[in-house]
Amino acid sequence: MKTLTQSPLDQDFVQNPYPFYDRARAEGDFVFWDEYDKVAAVSHRAVQTLLKDRRFGREAPAELKSLGPAHLKAWLVTEENSLLEVEPPRHTRIRSLVVRAFTSRAITALEPFIHDLSHRLIDSFPDAPFDLLNAYCTQVPVKTICRLLGVLEDMSPDLLHWSHAMVAMYQAGRTRQTEDAAEAAAKDFTAFLDDYIRQRRSDPRDDLITRLIAAEEDGEKLTHDELIATCILVLNAGHEATVHSLGNGVKTVLQLGLDPTGYAPDKLVEEILRYDPPLHMFMRYAYEQAELFGHTFKRGDEVALLLGAANRDPSVWAEPDRFDPTRPIVTNASFGGGLHFCVGAPLARLEMRIALRILLDRCPDLRLTADPEYSNTYHFHGLTRLMVQA
Repeated sequence: MKTLTQSPLDQDFVQNPYPFYDRARAEGDFVFWDEYDKVAAVSHRAVQTLLKDRRFGREAPAELKSLGPAHLKAWLVTEENSLLEVEPPRHTRIRSLVVRAFTSRAITALEPFIHDLSHRLIDSFPDAPFDLLNAYCTQVPVKTICRLLGVLEDMSPDLLHWSHAMVAMYQAGRTRQTEDAAEAAAKDFTAFLDDYIRQRRSDPRDDLITRLIAAEEDGEKLTHDELIATCILVLNAGHEATVHSLGNGVKTVLQLGLDPTGYAPDKLVEEILRYDPPLHMFMRYAYEQAELFGHTFKRGDEVALLLGAANRDPSVWAEPDRFDPTRPIVTNASFGGGLHFCVGAPLARLEMRIALRILLDRCPDLRLTADPEYSNTYHFHGLTRLMVQA
């Protein structure tokens, strides 16, 4: 297996990681990424196989688990109870209860709100150049999540602050300052939800928190810690990914000078997700010895799944570096796969379809006023800002 060297903090890599992915894929399905000291899956077939192979999972094997540092106690509690981080049988129980609350009816019911919100935000666009990321791409998903959870929109600045601080723990270059900020955010977010859940127990409403409280299957309910962790995951995963997807998508459309009205909305969204996904790396542990594509994994080995590399595999997509919303839709890796396929994917797609169509219909002369830059936050992949003139 070829060993490759590439700092995830290098500015050239952050701005355009795809040449590295091309170089890695040329070496086969797997490479050893020196800076991460891990095997990395880089082909579409390897990533998709690992997402679905039950010999691999998100939760560390028992012998590798530790209590973790005391200064991250609150953050670790949310991690240990997150649907994203646990495996069956616990994952099966939690996900079945979440799915009962996170229904297609509840998601579809948000469509008029997202439509009205998009128009309301565009009505407030200034005449001078402004940051579309802050004014639109961030606001649509965070206010939609507030609506879904039943939280007042006025809370969105706090929710954004907590979310940014907590997800920074997954980024390359994590420091003690990052950890302290995440711990403070976890404490504040948990305290807010403690109080809010108490209110909803005595005053049920038609919102996700009430439905999560009521969800039950075979006598099982979410524990209090699982309920809080699920609400935090809904915000953190649902908001961060959609913000980056919207920003990356608008950037691409404007840079290429495309007329998006000529493309089917579903295909435009899927090509945005394939071409420049919001998350580029996901981790899995091996639970037993397993041989895949010529490499043998031992129990406890951790493997990096490079979603951005899988999404540009030329064995699956012709001219993968070309943005083409007329392509036939082929399953990409942007929302994961297998048991951990993103439960919020239908909502993210709905938000993107509505927000993109309304923005580009109402602002046909929208143009970039500064070169966009990606934030140095690998393995997330999103912009620092998106300066435009409407």
